[in-house]
Amino acid sequence: MAKNTLSFVCQNCGAAYNRWQGKCDACGEWNTLAEEDSTGNVPVSIRSKRKGRTFALESLSGKSHDAPRLSSGMTELDRVTGGGFVRGSVLLVGGDPGIGKSTLLTQATSMMARAGHRAVYISGEEAVAQVRLRAERLGLANAPVQLASETSVEDIVSTLSEGTVPRLIVIDSIQTMWTDTVESAPGTVTQVRASAQALIRFAKKTGAAIILVGHVTKDGQIAGPRVVEHMVDAVLSFEGEGSQQFRILRAVKNRFGPTDEIGVFEMTGLGLREVSNPSELFLSERDLGSPGTAVFAGIEGTRPVLVELQALVAPTSLGTPRRAVVGWDPSRLSMVLAVLEAHCGVKLSGHDVYLNVAGGLRIQEPAADLAAAAALVSSLVNAPLPTDAVYFGEISLSGAVRPVAQTSARLKEAAKLGFGRAVLPESARGDAGDAGLTLNSVGGLTTLVAEIAARGTPRGNHQAQRDAEPVEKNATPARFRREKG
Repeated sequence: MAKNTLSFVCQNCGAAYNRWQGKCDACGEWNTLAEEDSTGNVPVSIRSKRKGRTFALESLSGKSHDAPRLSSGMTELDRVTGGGFVRGSVLLVGGDPGIGKSTLLTQATSMMARAGHRAVYISGEEAVAQVRLRAERLGLANAPVQLASETSVEDIVSTLSEGTVPRLIVIDSIQTMWTDTVESAPGTVTQVRASAQALIRFAKKTGAAIILVGHVTKDGQIAGPRVVEHMVDAVLSFEGEGSQQFRILRAVKNRFGPTDEIGVFEMTGLGLREVSNPSELFLSERDLGSPGTAVFAGIEGTRPVLVELQALVAPTSLGTPRRAVVGWDPSRLSMVLAVLEAHCGVKLSGHDVYLNVAGGLRIQEPAADLAAAAALVSSLVNAPLPTDAVYFGEISLSGAVRPVAQTSARLKEAAKLGFGRAVLPESARGDAGDAGLTLNSVGGLTTLVAEIAARGTPRGNHQAQRDAEPVEKNATPARFRREKG
């Protein structure tokens, strides 16, 4: 009989060590190592000694059919999952505490139950009475959802195997589940992995779709071992700010659909409301005629989304100016600032820079470079940008503005919302189509900076205009000309 050995497993990332140490070398977290049994996840008394069974092998020439899907009844949720839930699939949903994960899944199970499907909601964190209170607040108390409060995986699988196989099962949350096959406390890496494996095996065997709710760490990553994300079929992230009513459901991984789609919801007193036109919602309260604001025409999956970028450039008294950004990649902001100073003569080394994406949306595509640069220069020289203009384009390190994909879809969305002009890369005019907008194409960032600086008004002195004065090629920079004479 093999002797059981002990190892120390990080409860944040799942890394294993032979001895205890204060800091995990893999993720950098302190005091996250816990002692666990490292030999078998299954005790000797439970292990089977029989020979493996044979199974049939099939050829590649057989007929393949699209995976059958079941609509959840929520258009935005179906968009993110790729058209609905696939039979036998397992989804992992993560999000900050209180963001609305349980509310979203309660609404989804209620809609499927009202459509005549068997839907089961298993809560390991709340009692049945607490879940019923939420259902009453959402007006879903009459939905025929089967509800239970249980944490034992064996008991859950045995109960769900009786009668008709459920079409949708929600496990809230996977960190509270435990199984007898592992000698560890609930919530540990070993328990989370073993519990998830047992539920995935049940889903593949019966064809039921299972949604696992996962906790997140302080940096927004789903807690537990990363191997769980590789075991499931899809990983969905529910994002949003507590002070904002907007919620974004984003697909991080999806074996049955695209991974760049988003679903937009609005948190109301009666639960989450689907937003069919997110562009109109994000621009509903934008500041018209204020310096430092630019409308970016972006693409999220197959959906064009217009959102406002807000920039504030202010003189600093600190030795190292601040660079704060919300909703965008900080490294992209640093790159845009470097290009503005190196190729356009815009001196921002003595200014604090703040950039914010309005509405709580997180932008990931580089097409927002041009809109961010326009907002930064507009704030620096106190020059409001045209209120009927949208911006999109990628900025290269040489200062050139490069084209981006789906130009026609961006322009059509802008025209539908009443915008009259678009600032886009010069090489993208051929893909613009006939959207009915006035196109202002720019080949380099210097041209855009010069146009914005020409409309600027001084703030007490002319220093802002001098800081944003563009530098032509092979010309002496303005600051050097002033020093000479």
